[in-house]
Amino acid sequence: MRIKDIRGNDIKLSEYAGKVLLIVNVASQCGLTNSNYKELNVLYDKYRQKGLEILAFPCNQFASQEPGSNEDIQETVCTRFKAEFPIFDKINVNGKDAAPLFKYLKSQKGGFLGDGIKWNFTKFLVDKDGKVVGRYAPTTSPLKIENDIQKLLDATT
Repeated sequence: MRIKDIRGNDIKLSEYAGKVLLIVNVASQCGLTNSNYKELNVLYDKYRQKGLEILAFPCNQFASQEPGSNEDIQETVCTRFKAEFPIFDKINVNGKDAAPLFKYLKSQKGGFLGDGIKWNFTKFLVDKDGKVVGRYAPTTSPLKIENDIQKLLDATT
């Protein structure tokens, strides 16, 4: 499966084979933005050398909280939130135009009230073999996922 980064470059998901992934739909103007970016940065700094990758996908489907262009988003994320993890092309996570990656993630781990993503900062945890092992609500603090991430990083494949 191919995805596009924030600059429009094609990226193969296979480049992340053997890594633990935390895949998140993000928005710059959500009430959850500051705490999520802060904690995602903490996790990334702590675990990226051990094999964690955080893949952030901007999405404007929830109260139009990510209205900017890819350039605007990149500027905000890198300057205001100091994110060092990869930011990808703005996508849809629900509906007929949902990105194939999110269709797959939702098919593997349905939500509490059906498969649809309910809000910004829904998080999916994927193990080193590409299996979706966890889905976390937008209000779940990234640091509360740390133990699950550690277990996957410690697991041998």
